Amino acid sequence: MSKDAVNTAVDASPTDAPQTPADAGDAGYSKDLKARHVNMIAIGGAIGTGLFLGAGGRLHSAGPALAVAYLICGVFAYLVVRALGEMVVYRPSSGSFVSYAREFLGEKGAYVAGWMYFLNWSMTGIADITAIALYTQYWSAFTTIPQWVLALIALAVVLSVNLVSVKYFGEMEFWFAIVKVATLVAFLFVGIFLVATQHPIDGQTPGLSMITDHGGFMPSGLMSVVLVMQGVVFAYAALELVGVAAGETADPQKVVPRAVNSIMWRVALFYCGSVLLLALLLPSTVYSSDESPFVTVFSKLGIGGIGDIMNLVVLTAAMSSLNSGLYSTGRILRSMAMSGSAPKFTARMNRSQVPYGGILLTAGVGVLGVGLNYLLPHDAFEIVIEVSSIGIIGTWVMIMVAHLAFVRRAKQGLVQRPSFRLPWSPVTEIVTIVFLLSVLGLMWNDAETGRKTLSLIPIVAVLLVAGWFAARRRIAREGTQELTNSPKGR
Repeated sequence: MSKDAVNTAVDASPTDAPQTPADAGDAGYSKDLKARHVNMIAIGGAIGTGLFLGAGGRLHSAGPALAVAYLICGVFAYLVVRALGEMVVYRPSSGSFVSYAREFLGEKGAYVAGWMYFLNWSMTGIADITAIALYTQYWSAFTTIPQWVLALIALAVVLSVNLVSVKYFGEMEFWFAIVKVATLVAFLFVGIFLVATQHPIDGQTPGLSMITDHGGFMPSGLMSVVLVMQGVVFAYAALELVGVAAGETADPQKVVPRAVNSIMWRVALFYCGSVLLLALLLPSTVYSSDESPFVTVFSKLGIGGIGDIMNLVVLTAAMSSLNSGLYSTGRILRSMAMSGSAPKFTARMNRSQVPYGGILLTAGVGVLGVGLNYLLPHDAFEIVIEVSSIGIIGTWVMIMVAHLAFVRRAKQGLVQRPSFRLPWSPVTEIVTIVFLLSVLGLMWNDAETGRKTLSLIPIVAVLLVAGWFAARRRIAREGTQELTNSPKGR
């Protein structure tokens, strides 16, 4: 090859190769989250109050077939996280799916994805502090303390941990996840032992007879299983946190694929395995939405103090959820603020490289939740859960839409897909989006709460449109500055 040809090839390579754009919102973060933190964040996101508390009422409604509902919804939740994981390996970002939506769908896509996520977590945060207050009042020492005071204390404690350092967040999540996993592993061992030895529980012998003699696998019919899926999907909310945490990990290309791939077997073991064991230990009609199904089993065994232990575990799950919500929304809002689609102060970081502005905004909504606990202590939880359900469905749909655009860009040769990929694209994305929208539509069959939730969608849409028109000048200005400051702009 001639000297001129070599020079030509060298000069052409930087412009011919696909370029990976940087997100301005990623600047300034530390890389203090270790592999063990991310792995436990992945586990913690997959285990929460949706299993520890919510499984009881769903078992009562759907019967043992609830395990199938958890499996189906778990597969789709895994596909969402797998799609997000591929984009993380392509370009790690603390802005996560908001950053990818910006790159592949434009600023409007990032705006919708970000604010839907904020809607989910800000409402979930209120639900969490409400749940923490209720769980704390389980113990007689706290029954005289008003619910709103306990909610405020919970918010203050978790907020303080989040503001200090990402290391403290990672450690807090690590130990929260350890508690949850240890509890489930202990239950699985005890449950298997009880079934294998056919040890009587409340005068009944555990085994297949608990299913066959009490209405079968679907005692209330197929429709009851279909309807319960809307609650099951929400039980998996927070799995996408792995993608957000990757931006503060030293080696995300190795850590994220391992964490994402482990989600599926954890879902199968902890959710499906636990539900099947619960169905084999007692008739599904014994369980209720008012009590953790694990407490139901152990209390029937007559084991003293189990209520206190399980209440502590459920309390831990709620604290973990609140911790994750403050962490993730702080990073997402900073990514949005750097492009102008979130308030400017949410871009601010403290000396510990923590985006305190976004965290404080989410905590501010939590303070409103404290007021809700004061005004409507008995209805606060259900009110905010209804609103948060819209946010998580919207977020997951946006992740899949962004991935569709990412794959399209890759086919055009503009970007390069990593070896860690979502299989069977674009069919996988389309089927997942249809499934998620179907789950949203199923809410119409729930006349008590589902229809109220769906009626909020036009209100959310109007607020999004109004917010966009209010912010679009600032977005355009920030976009112009970014182009001017980029190498091409100069």
